[in-house]
Amino acid sequence: MMAEPPVPAEPGRGAASSPEGPAQVPWRTILATIGTAAAAYVLWLLVQATRREITWLVVAGFFAVVLSPPVDFLVHRVRMRRTLAAFIVFIMGFAVIGGLLFLLISPIVSEVTKFVNQFPQLVKDAQAGRGPVGHLVQKYDLVTKAQQYAPKVQKYLSASGSQALTILRKIGNGVVSGLTILVLTFLLLSEGPALVGGAVGLFKPARQERLRRVGRNSSRAITGYMAGNILISLIAAAVTYVGLWIFGVPFRSVAAVWVGFADLIPLIGATLGALPTVGLAFLHSVTAGVGMIILYVVYQQFENHVLQVTIMARTVKLSPLTVLVSLLVGVQLFGLLGALLAIPAAGVIHVMAADLYHERQRLRAEAVVEDVATPAAGAGATPDGGNGHQPGPGEPVGEDLPVD
Repeated sequence: MMAEPPVPAEPGRGAASSPEGPAQVPWRTILATIGTAAAAYVLWLLVQATRREITWLVVAGFFAVVLSPPVDFLVHRVRMRRTLAAFIVFIMGFAVIGGLLFLLISPIVSEVTKFVNQFPQLVKDAQAGRGPVGHLVQKYDLVTKAQQYAPKVQKYLSASGSQALTILRKIGNGVVSGLTILVLTFLLLSEGPALVGGAVGLFKPARQERLRRVGRNSSRAITGYMAGNILISLIAAAVTYVGLWIFGVPFRSVAAVWVGFADLIPLIGATLGALPTVGLAFLHSVTAGVGMIILYVVYQQFENHVLQVTIMARTVKLSPLTVLVSLLVGVQLFGLLGALLAIPAAGVIHVMAADLYHERQRLRAEAVVEDVATPAAGAGATPDGGNGHQPGPGEPVGEDLPVD
């Protein structure tokens, strides 16, 4: 009697369907999904509400990592308490920055004071056609035009007086932000290692060593970025000083310090520092101004496309393409702050990705070694075919076994 052929399944009915209907999703899974989505939304709202404070903490953490090497040197080599070491490093940093600011501001203040004292005489000379701009005043009749626009200027200044409160509020917010970042940096320098050590201690010993390794490499990347940025700023300051010295422009030390400060800002720093310097050169002579424009155009191309990417690639251990792309993305997303933190952030991401890659490679190599060391299936098979039966005196062995 022949068996009946199997009845084909009806279309639209899955293989896992049951007579009771489709499988029901447990309520626990539904509630867990809803809770996860709600928690992510609340976290997003919290981040948005504390975005300014998070920015302060990120900037303070960056400065703390940059200042950690001298603090660690004082702690481990000089046997100094960490709080005192952080305080000394802070004082030294303020002294260096204060000295540079004095070198930059002192000549400017003296020249502005001299200009204010001589301003009435300069105006009289200009109206009479004398002095460096007297011929321009007479040629373009600037006195008459100034008298025509004086009411408009006065009206604009009167209207802008109402914005003084807004400007003062912004200045106050900037001062508060700066002081908060300084305090956070000092606290992270003095208490950061203990906090990080306590957090790392919550993990297993193998994971602790890995986290410490990633932290050390990330710190080296950030410190290397800052060292490279300072080196680029020194080169820009030296180029500025030499160029102004060649054309005989005065106040070249002030201009060089200004360019060095401004060049700490990636991509746009060189342009920001070049504008006042070119104006100073034009005040000296047209030849000096044109020469400095040519010098800065050539140097900025060299810095942005060769010097910046090459030095950062060596200090942060990033490829030139990665450095350039990270800068562009950082500027697009977060503006000036993104430009300052784009390269160290890319360096930290590179360190984490490299550690993850090497860990995967290590686990894969260990798995291969275990596979080779572990006996393969049937490795203990006997000549009778692997069933553990020992052939008797008259039984065939191997290929001589009878076939059913």
